[in-house]
Amino acid sequence: MIKKNKPTESELEVLQILWDKGPSSVRTVNDSLNTKREVGYTTTLKIMQIMTEKGLCKRNTESRTHIYFPLVQEDETKTSLINSFVNNIFKGSTTKLVLQALGNSEASQEELDEIKSLIEKIEKK
Repeated sequence: MIKKNKPTESELEVLQILWDKGPSSVRTVNDSLNTKREVGYTTTLKIMQIMTEKGLCKRNTESRTHIYFPLVQEDETKTSLINSFVNNIFKGSTTKLVLQALGNSEASQEELDEIKSLIEKIEKK
């Protein structure tokens, strides 16, 4: 589903809110979006209606306030988007992605320890 209906940047913002907060109304999602930048209620509503049409979320209309919930899993979505990104930008090389990411910003010691731990885990397989 994700491959066919890849979420836009705005749709990903909405999905992140639905994943974090759980099923939510347009008002709740809009309020969350407005903590980062100003977004009109009707803009949020339209994005969520499009997401429903694309099969990214579903709307429960049983009560007066419609509640939206995601139809796609967070991990599955992230994996699909990262795989697409690595294939399109780094010609399938995760090494190039990691080197670029580490070269572009300074990793904390905690992050470096986490990366080392992951490498050790992969090497043991």
